[in-house]
Amino acid sequence: MNDVVISVHDLTKRFGTFTAVNRICFDVFRGEIFGFLGANGAGKTTAMRMLCGLSYPSSGHGTVAGFDVRTEGEQIKRHIGYMSQRFSLYNDLTVWENMNLFAGIYGLSKRETEARSLRLLDRLDFSAEKGTLVGSLPLGWKQKLSFAIATIHRPEVVFLDEPTGGVDPVTRRQFWEMIYEAADHGTTIFVTTHYMDEAEYCSRVSIMVDGEIRALDTPTRLKEQFAAQSMDEVFRLLARGAKRGE
Repeated sequence: MNDVVISVHDLTKRFGTFTAVNRICFDVFRGEIFGFLGANGAGKTTAMRMLCGLSYPSSGHGTVAGFDVRTEGEQIKRHIGYMSQRFSLYNDLTVWENMNLFAGIYGLSKRETEARSLRLLDRLDFSAEKGTLVGSLPLGWKQKLSFAIATIHRPEVVFLDEPTGGVDPVTRRQFWEMIYEAADHGTTIFVTTHYMDEAEYCSRVSIMVDGEIRALDTPTRLKEQFAAQSMDEVFRLLARGAKRGE
């Protein structure tokens, strides 16, 4: 695993005199599950917006899927997948209509859209729900469907912003099985989560505090470094010194 898919060097974002993200540096590799953690106000959402081509950095450099975050934001958007707990699918459209809508946005042809949609529905055991309004699906089903649609165009990177918030433990486990399957096929997963047990599932984890990355390594090494029994303990040790809140 040596192909760099995300590369960030001294990436910084300022809003007036406030520095939301301060000279962060890291690389993420193909097929890696990279956990991006931080308490509210740490700057992780601002950093993710820059990586997704939704916000321009004030200084520093970064590339995602080979495209520059300063000058090629539109290209980045076409080569990534994105899902979050807050923005998912259109509740007033059916499962099939959502799949067709997002596949079209991602630039797939009608033939590609139909073939990939049918495969995804079969894999999810959703074939019987093809004509069901998304708004009537249980939350866990919506989240699994959201992830499937975020990967329908086979992006190099998928950004997951707290994707399992509010779902039950069984659905969370099933969701992570989908993440592992995607990573095994070479998709890079960039995930934020408030569930510290999920941090244990990541290849590597970074932890932001007050706009800076204070720790970055495998979960095992981070626990060793901080003499901690769990990632929750590591996170609490680092977040304890935070000066910024929500």
